[in-house]
Amino acid sequence: MMLLDKSTVKLLRIKFSIFLMPLFLLALSQATIILPFKTILSFLIIHLLVYPSSNGYNSYIDKDEGSIGGLEKPPAPTKQLFYTTILLDLLAIVLSAMVVNPFFALCVFIYIVASRAYSSREIRLKKYPYLGFLTVVVFQGAFTFYMSYLGITGKLFELNRSGIYLLIGCSFQIAGAYPLTQIYQHKQDLNDGVITLSYKLGYMGTFVSTALMFFMCNVCYFLYFKSVHNEIDFYIIQLFFLPIILFFLFWLKQVYKDRSNADFRNTMRMNTIAAVCMNICFIVLTVLNNL
Repeated sequence: MMLLDKSTVKLLRIKFSIFLMPLFLLALSQATIILPFKTILSFLIIHLLVYPSSNGYNSYIDKDEGSIGGLEKPPAPTKQLFYTTILLDLLAIVLSAMVVNPFFALCVFIYIVASRAYSSREIRLKKYPYLGFLTVVVFQGAFTFYMSYLGITGKLFELNRSGIYLLIGCSFQIAGAYPLTQIYQHKQDLNDGVITLSYKLGYMGTFVSTALMFFMCNVCYFLYFKSVHNEIDFYIIQLFFLPIILFFLFWLKQVYKDRSNADFRNTMRMNTIAAVCMNICFIVLTVLNNL
């Protein structure tokens, strides 16, 4: 990082990876076998190479002047940022193939391609409210869990009935969170020709959609944990969901009174509370399930 300029380091938004960490930790908590070295390496590849590269590429393409996830005042991107994202992607794929396993490397490659297609000006999936939403929901949800589980265990995740419940639940979790991350960017996105699902839904519609998605996420998690005869994990998750729900309701009330409360700072508060609660929750489950 010493050779990178300050704007490049900032726009990689490495700290933002904490918001994308819960599904890796969920995969860790449900792993039937844990390969310690490959688990650590998979974690580092995803969170220090793949995610920062995706963040950086999106910033390079968009050249945001307004607030973006994790940065209230983003600096202007340079050409160095673009070359850095390519280097990070190549390093992620090579390390995955050589040290983790070829299937994990394939998953990493597919994720990178999807991320590029989402942001690139040539394809620009993000400008389509429903297709862009589905891309994020699938790849940051079920696909990320699947990729993480593969890296942690060295085995393919079994796609039986209980496994399908869990994968769908992961995608519903992202489906609930993602539109809220767009709620303060409506004007900025429109100026860039991007119509987000949050804009289509409106402020109140975004909150209603989030509530519905998280309800469906909970239903799927309940069905999964019931099917694997481990309902106690589901109830532990509910305890950690409580602070998230309380802030969500508080923020909803504030936005209902004044739409200006649908701003960057409240969005980051929501993201931080959700990420911290879910990360701690899945770490607790990992410890309990491996005692």
